[in-house]
Amino acid sequence: MKGMYKDAIRMLNTLQTNASYLEQVKRERGDPQAQLEAMQGFLERSGLKVEDLDRLNIIHVTGTKGKGSACAFTECILRNYGLKTGFYSSPHLVQVRERIRINGQPISKDLFNKYFWLVYNRLEETKDPAHASMPAYFRFLTIMAFHVFLQEKVDLAVVEVGIGGTYDCTNIIRTPVVCGVSSLGIDHTSILGDTMEKIAWQKGGIFKPGVPAFTVAQPERPLEVLRERAQERKCPLYLCPELDDFEEGCQELELGLAGAHQRSNAALALQLARTWLQRRGCQGLGELKEVQPSTELLGGPVPLAPAFRLTDAMIQGLRDTEWLGRTQVLSHGPVTWYLDGAHTTSSIQACVRWFRQAALSQDKPHDGSEVRVLLFNATGDRDTAALLKLLVPCHFDYAVFCPNFTEVSVANNADQQNFNMTLENALTRCLENQRTWTRLLEEKVGQDPWLPSPLRVGGLLQPAPARGSLLLVPPAPRPLNSPALVFPCLAQALRWVAQGRDPQLAAPTASRAHPHPAASSGAVLLREAAAVRVLVTGSLHLVGGALRLLEPALSQ
Repeated sequence: MKGMYKDAIRMLNTLQTNASYLEQVKRERGDPQAQLEAMQGFLERSGLKVEDLDRLNIIHVTGTKGKGSACAFTECILRNYGLKTGFYSSPHLVQVRERIRINGQPISKDLFNKYFWLVYNRLEETKDPAHASMPAYFRFLTIMAFHVFLQEKVDLAVVEVGIGGTYDCTNIIRTPVVCGVSSLGIDHTSILGDTMEKIAWQKGGIFKPGVPAFTVAQPERPLEVLRERAQERKCPLYLCPELDDFEEGCQELELGLAGAHQRSNAALALQLARTWLQRRGCQGLGELKEVQPSTELLGGPVPLAPAFRLTDAMIQGLRDTEWLGRTQVLSHGPVTWYLDGAHTTSSIQACVRWFRQAALSQDKPHDGSEVRVLLFNATGDRDTAALLKLLVPCHFDYAVFCPNFTEVSVANNADQQNFNMTLENALTRCLENQRTWTRLLEEKVGQDPWLPSPLRVGGLLQPAPARGSLLLVPPAPRPLNSPALVFPCLAQALRWVAQGRDPQLAAPTASRAHPHPAASSGAVLLREAAAVRVLVTGSLHLVGGALRLLEPALSQ
């Protein structure tokens, strides 16, 4: 069975990963109806009809930031009511099974294997020369999740939209019980559009006639677009009150996910969970209460949903929520890892606020020797310079850039394979990020005469004669402020940062000594510092690779 599971993962990877799926969506976006019809065709060939999905009692959630966290809060609340929950999310961080969960846990390898081959073989048997025989990666997993949830008889399924809403393959769902829209921002611009209004239009595509929908506080124009979309789709749309309104007259709620930005996700989750319970005729809803809503939410185009008294299950659900790779802290001896998959400007801003607060709340070393390290990568069409600029005020001692690959060779790590990104492309991107970071620091020095002149880091990729691997060859150094280093893979980057002081990571080997002159002096500082604080951000895939190495149990 174990070998067959690995075969399933390898076969799944041949169906293309995220980047080529995005290309496919771009090609098809002129005809969204054709996309949904194609998805419906794949679903029917797999043995399901669209109306079968109505039995899943779905909570459908979209948004730019926080939609996964809002889903995680919602699922945990409803699980605390004793319901059997399904939860479909993306992307996965360590193993692809994380995308399909039952009662909060990724499905087992045996279950994954069973349903993968069931769906794959049915699609293979119903091939048609006129159409694509297999759906792309994300579409396949969506169909597979529906099979899992139906056959395993979940009471409800929380379904997170992949990208957008209108054209997303999860949007074949006809009658969810309730819909949610988390915070909107700019992301996936080549598919969804380059303004908040265009993106809001896409997200509003999941609204369905007569199905209540909730959203959090949004900028005025995007909220107006959501209201227009709700009206044209005959969907009752409500604005969530802030979490403060639920806390009136009781103590502050404890959230399982850190960071002030998680409060709006928790408020959305409370409305989604309560509405689901109400529409399904469940008991223990938490009575509505008269509260004076926050003034900035009054007078807008969307009516405000009432707050209500929280039940023990709701309070416990918010407290128990776990969501890997989002504002996650791992304390490994003197090295503390701060992991957050933020990858848009507003989510990086939230990440910076969380990191500064979390790092400041840690006890300062007696001798004051603390080293701060940024480990960063970004993928897709994101404006990396804008993201890095927001990270400069954290005053990192070192900035480390590396691809999302855990090792230079990923041959024996199928869950992390990405056929759409070569090592050379990924390293070229890292070098661009390195140059951008150095330029940003130079600009900061220009504004602040008290800062020393940073190192101008260029760098070329050249084959190392001994192993043919790619190494960074730097120019001669000058005085530096926050040296930027590039490593060819995550394992080498993490080993350099930890310097043998994290029990989960081997010490860096001398044969792999980094050619950058700052690497050896930095190694001394990292070995001798009383505390090393490392922020890993910019990409959920980067965070997933780091988790695989820092928490090996997650790969089991």
